[in-house]
Amino acid sequence: MPDWITVVIKSISLLVILFFMTKLLGTKHMSKMNVFEYISGIVLGGIVAIHTIDPDKNISYAIIAMVIWFVIPFSFEKISLKSKSFRDFTQGKSTVFIQDGKIMEDNLKKAGYSTDDLLEKLRDRDIFLASDVEFAVLEPNGSLNVLPKKENRPLTAKDLGIKVAPEKQPQTVIMDGKVIHESLANLNLNLNWLETELEKLNVSLENVFLGQADTNGNLYVDLYDDKIVVPQPAETEMLLATMKKCQADLELFMLATDNDQTKAMYKKNSQKLQKAIDLVEPFLQ
Repeated sequence: MPDWITVVIKSISLLVILFFMTKLLGTKHMSKMNVFEYISGIVLGGIVAIHTIDPDKNISYAIIAMVIWFVIPFSFEKISLKSKSFRDFTQGKSTVFIQDGKIMEDNLKKAGYSTDDLLEKLRDRDIFLASDVEFAVLEPNGSLNVLPKKENRPLTAKDLGIKVAPEKQPQTVIMDGKVIHESLANLNLNLNWLETELEKLNVSLENVFLGQADTNGNLYVDLYDDKIVVPQPAETEMLLATMKKCQADLELFMLATDNDQTKAMYKKNSQKLQKAIDLVEPFLQ
């Protein structure tokens, strides 16, 4: 058999084996890796490369070596899930770099980080002043997680005392011009609703590259034809604005009349409408 055919067969075989090994190890190993996972990845890649380019090497040796380097990290991963001390030994511990707004110089030195390295990591998180940080920790995978000081954090609805409705994950209901019925069912919607919304936007299903729906029943679409401008749904905002306008009109009518009975009627209905607005506003924002 010619050498090039041997190389092709060995390459495909080892690639398939490596693919299934990676799938068995899980998606965690495809994200940021710790030191042990990094070493295992390099070794497995090296085994495949060496036995692929050399047609004289026995492929069975490569398979044995790959199985060993698969079993070791796989076993370590299972043991780590049950033992924290073993997990700390194989994966490492988190290192605090900033505590209560103060830089921990000794921890920086132990981790082999300079001040420039710390500032670079902070800039990656859009923080340019170390004094803006309350707490920062270096994770075993090399990422730096930062907690800014309270005055430097973005405002949230909780900070402002605003009640907001729980929100579910938006669903992709159209992809490449095809309807995804499972996503529609997740939102308790159906094909008739989708067709009606597309008619409102004056677009055809075949021209939709991507369509997503939220929990409020709003449909957002991206078309194949980028020259067509699609209006964004604003029904919920319009409903809330209309309710507030009606409530304001009732108050104006109350102030405009001199009849005590009519004034009391306008006031009562204005208060009822205000209660309704307070109830539905979190769902319409």
